[in-house]
Amino acid sequence: MRPIAFAAVAAALSLSAAPALAQAPEAPMPGHRMMMPEGALLTVSAEGEAEVAPDLANISLGVVTEGQTAAAAMQANAQRMAALVQSLRRAGVAERDVQTANVSVNPQYVYGDGVPPRITGYQASNTVNVRVRNLANLGRTVDAAVAAGGNTINGVSFSIDDPEPVLDRARRQAVQRARARANLYAEAAGMRVNRIISISEAGAAPPMPYPVPMMMAERSVAAQVATPTMPGEVKSTANVTVVFELR
Repeated sequence: MRPIAFAAVAAALSLSAAPALAQAPEAPMPGHRMMMPEGALLTVSAEGEAEVAPDLANISLGVVTEGQTAAAAMQANAQRMAALVQSLRRAGVAERDVQTANVSVNPQYVYGDGVPPRITGYQASNTVNVRVRNLANLGRTVDAAVAAGGNTINGVSFSIDDPEPVLDRARRQAVQRARARANLYAEAAGMRVNRIISISEAGAAPPMPYPVPMMMAERSVAAQVATPTMPGEVKSTANVTVVFELR
């Protein structure tokens, strides 16, 4: 009879210990509210755009000179480049808006059949990137640089000095488009948008040139007409990904 009594006591102990072994659910941290989604999740990506007239022009200007020696080519280049920079100052371009982009000197060769290349002289080049904030004076600024000795213009681009307000307009439009698209999907599924779970920005592009010509006013002085420039408009884009909860 003693073995049976021992088994009964062991069974009783195991039953009484079972509640103590059960894992109680982990309590949330103080101040933290669990907001688990209860409905279906929908992920929508959308792009927003904003267009505005630019207020800043970026020009690449420079001087290329030649000489029998490298020193002669560089000296001639330095003189003409100094005159070009002075012309920019007179046109109202601030010192902080002129930045050297490239300075180089290279030998010039003549090639012939069966003979090694022969140096005939040297070519020096100096290029600066210029920001013009007064777009009404852009054409005359370029003309003044050329008249002072500049003989290379590598391109003109337009931008916005402070792109954030334009980007914010694009961001708002991107979120609005995402919300409208989510409402469409929810309606098609017989549901409704309950709330937004998350928003992430996939990328935002600063203003880029947009081909909408806007002819600048031309003024003539001493029968000369400034080089016409067309800043057009620039466009900013923003891409967002939004996760919605549908019910």
